[in-house]
Amino acid sequence: MVIRRKFNAHKALLIVGLIFVATSLRGPVTAVAPILGELQSTFDLSSALAGFLTTLPLIAFGVLSPFAAIFAREYGLERALFGSLLITIAGIAVRSAGPVWCLYLGTVVFGAGIAVSTVLLPGIFKRDFPAHVPTITGIGAISIGAAFASATAVPLSNVCGWQIALGSVLVFPAVALAAWLPQLRHPSRPTPDTPSPPHGGPVWRSVIAWQVTLLMGVTSLLYYALVGWLPAILTSSGFSASQAGTLHGVMQFAWAVPGLVLGPIVAGLKDQRWLTALMGILTGIAFVGLYIAPSLAALWVPCFGLGTGAGMLLALIFIGLRTGNASQAATLSGMVQCIGNLLAACGPPLAGQLHHVVGNWSLPIAVGGVLSVRMAALGTLAGRARMIAALPSPFPYNRN
Repeated sequence: MVIRRKFNAHKALLIVGLIFVATSLRGPVTAVAPILGELQSTFDLSSALAGFLTTLPLIAFGVLSPFAAIFAREYGLERALFGSLLITIAGIAVRSAGPVWCLYLGTVVFGAGIAVSTVLLPGIFKRDFPAHVPTITGIGAISIGAAFASATAVPLSNVCGWQIALGSVLVFPAVALAAWLPQLRHPSRPTPDTPSPPHGGPVWRSVIAWQVTLLMGVTSLLYYALVGWLPAILTSSGFSASQAGTLHGVMQFAWAVPGLVLGPIVAGLKDQRWLTALMGILTGIAFVGLYIAPSLAALWVPCFGLGTGAGMLLALIFIGLRTGNASQAATLSGMVQCIGNLLAACGPPLAGQLHHVVGNWSLPIAVGGVLSVRMAALGTLAGRARMIAALPSPFPYNRN
């Protein structure tokens, strides 16, 4: 009985730690968009240079994601995740230091930290909750950090300045760091004697792995394109900067809603084809609405948040459902995060370039609607009940 209580207490602490870690993953990225115009005027940045503040974290995610499993093998999952939180905190602090070079350097640094955290979480879900992957992944996706960052960026900037507005998101990884400390008492064993390359291998040659990866990539491209430019789209349609920032926050809250309900739904389904396709259709409806009736953005923005939030969450759930062990899940996670985030990094500059060419947001929104159809098609493929071929685990993720 005592052993059972200790086990439950450990699992409860683990879930709390995972929730706080997940909460810290997106806020540092989404905090920039509502005050991007202020940063442009403060530092006299061109549109291209300003856009890099949104895309640099995604590039960091894509480049570093395949290497996250190497850190886990070298130091153990728990220590690697703890270190990634420290790097995230350092990056946020540097970004808010003041000089323009700190703005860019800090963005790259916290992007590196978030990249490692994002890749390692699915491996932990698969290792510690193998029978409850959809539910635990959904709980981990309930992130209020991004919504808080978006909704408060403009008011904080108006009162305290942009440095406080961007620096305020530091509280989330700081709390996550404290919540994760108990896990360092029971770390998984490092296994530096079993290295493997950061890319290639059977997982990268799997058709279902590529379908999951491209689902994440297209969905992330759409999401980050609108994360980067939604305030500008709304202000061009007559909304004030404060209203645009609020709606940006509403989109983030809507993005987090699927985490509350999607896990149990997925767990009860034989496959997830129709559900994933439906999320692509919902995203497409949001783009059509923004194109035809932008004044009703209060309706379309939550639709977009729900559609892309559920699409990205399903792709993360598929990492666990389509793999056989924690090692394979970590490898697929690295692949999904690498390719997915490199595609996502194309979203903001592509949307910005299309806007520059035609002089308005009609074409970028129309392209987003077309890509939503592609998202729905990929959903029908990735949502099939298929498994990647079983592979021997190249490194154990067992705890001591």
